[in-house]
Amino acid sequence: MTSRFKAPLLLAALAGASVLLSGCAVLGPKHPVGNTAVPEPAKSVDLPRYLGKWYEIARYEQSFQKGCEGVTADYALRADGAIDVRNACRKADGKTSVANGKAKVVDAVTNAKLKVSFFGPFYGDYWVLDRADDYSWAIVGEPSGRYLWLLAREATPPPAKVEALIARARALGYDTSMLIRTRQP
Repeated sequence: MTSRFKAPLLLAALAGASVLLSGCAVLGPKHPVGNTAVPEPAKSVDLPRYLGKWYEIARYEQSFQKGCEGVTADYALRADGAIDVRNACRKADGKTSVANGKAKVVDAVTNAKLKVSFFGPFYGDYWVLDRADDYSWAIVGEPSGRYLWLLAREATPPPAKVEALIARARALGYDTSMLIRTRQP
């Protein structure tokens, strides 16, 4: 394809993606926490303590995570103040799928509200809704309530810790019956 055709096709693809994404926001599933708003983050976040490796313990299933096991998220501070994001998962065929992105803090008072991008100029909300005082677990969501991730620093925390984490998500107003438990190695 000649270069004079590439730019209009790229613009058309971006416009189509924008329409598709805005349509998903309107046509997406109903708010899992009912008619109430998603809670504001419970605590501020000390970014250096939040950085590092997290293991996904449970999630609301999303199309981009179908069939994922052994899900991890790694966060590292960049020289420009943004955060490198590396999400990885093992698919059913045994192959590892990796998504690299960038996050930026949008609430400098608490550092608990961020925007994350895996697709160029498109950013999504990433709110640390609650966390352990020792940063051993975190509950992550966003304002629509359609996304929820329960994260821990260890791949397989004791069952009592997992149940306590699920109970905390329930106390925040989430329908925990929608959670998919993540198998970790």
